[in-house]
Amino acid sequence: MPSLGNRAGFWTAGAVVALALWTSACPTMTYPLYQADWGVSTTTITWIFAAYPITLIPVLVAFGDLSDHIGRRASILLGLAAEFIGVLLFALAGDVVWLLAGRAFMGLGVGLAISPASVAMVEFSAPGQEKRAGAASTAVSALGIGLAMVVGGALTEYAPFPLHLNFYVLAATIAATACLVARMPHHTPDETRQRWRVRPVVIPRGSRTVFVAGAIAFASSFLLGAIVLPLGAKIAQQLAGSTNALVTGALLAVFAACVTLFALLARRIHVWLLVVLGAAGSLAAVWLFVVTGAVHSLTVFFLASAVAGAAYAFDFAGGLMVLSRYAAPHHRASMVSGGYLVGYAAQGIGAPALGAVVTAHGLMSGLLTGATAFGAFFVLALVGGLTTLAPLHRAARRSEVHRAGRAAAPGTAPAGESSREAEVGG
Repeated sequence: MPSLGNRAGFWTAGAVVALALWTSACPTMTYPLYQADWGVSTTTITWIFAAYPITLIPVLVAFGDLSDHIGRRASILLGLAAEFIGVLLFALAGDVVWLLAGRAFMGLGVGLAISPASVAMVEFSAPGQEKRAGAASTAVSALGIGLAMVVGGALTEYAPFPLHLNFYVLAATIAATACLVARMPHHTPDETRQRWRVRPVVIPRGSRTVFVAGAIAFASSFLLGAIVLPLGAKIAQQLAGSTNALVTGALLAVFAACVTLFALLARRIHVWLLVVLGAAGSLAAVWLFVVTGAVHSLTVFFLASAVAGAAYAFDFAGGLMVLSRYAAPHHRASMVSGGYLVGYAAQGIGAPALGAVVTAHGLMSGLLTGATAFGAFFVLALVGGLTTLAPLHRAARRSEVHRAGRAAAPGTAPAGESSREAEVGG
């Protein structure tokens, strides 16, 4: 069976990223049914949800660089197999134990698949088109979340077997995607040939400052999601005054639509500027949600959702580009896994903390707390973009001008024969 070409490999890896987000969110529409039909308590639902990040975070820590050693294809296939088992456990579930086991397998699968798939999108990109990978990864991530909500909602509401059919459809999609992944090249030239062993994510000493800047930017998108996804409908109804579920859904859909739109625009923007714009947009978005509560305006809520979507796209794409572009080829998966680790940890801490404030003191107090605490995090991303990434971009531009000047000067060797300089991106 012939291997996939770069273009087909790129979009197959993108499908894996989308499936990872679809898998992570797939039970969302059935949680209320478990409570209604099985009598599951809200506390138990919370533990079912938490089983996913509880499993995913140590997988990212221990297996973050696995694909650098065994290959992107092998690591992705292991991840898809675990996702398939997890989704199938939900499809066959008869009690909470099955759901807990299913969520654990989902976390294992996403942890094994999402980082190598993200890196594979970069490696299958055409030369000079690495920005396309970051933008496309952001877009397919938004698509995955959207599919979880739309497909899950439609099948749960209108199809037979509402507790099960949604998961059978996703399991079939995972199996079909695995068939395509099996045709990806076994190794890419950037993978190390060193023997793999279980070890934590290792960030090379010379890349740590850049990693911190990229990881904070990347994690900013996860923190925005921690506000919009669990609290968006509540904000629209209680603070913005929406009394129509369709209107509320349409307003929230603005967020996902803007994520996709601005992800496509992101590839035309320099990496450092993506990070800066994403941080500034994130700051604006969280305070616009506060303003929504102060003036009780659907128009302001619409604007907040749109700005949040644009900022999410720039945070995610910019952070991912930093983590993949500035890493040595055989450290890319480790850098990206580290970024996902920081992102999921930020969301895993931020979302429950915000929820606790909302429960104890009300929605408006929760939004003010989130805008203040998350806003401080976004300021760190802004500072990292201006003080770490912008100078790297300027250094890269000077290096390009210098090489071009030497190539054009009489009596100098062609640019391809000149001494190589370390790539710093830009």
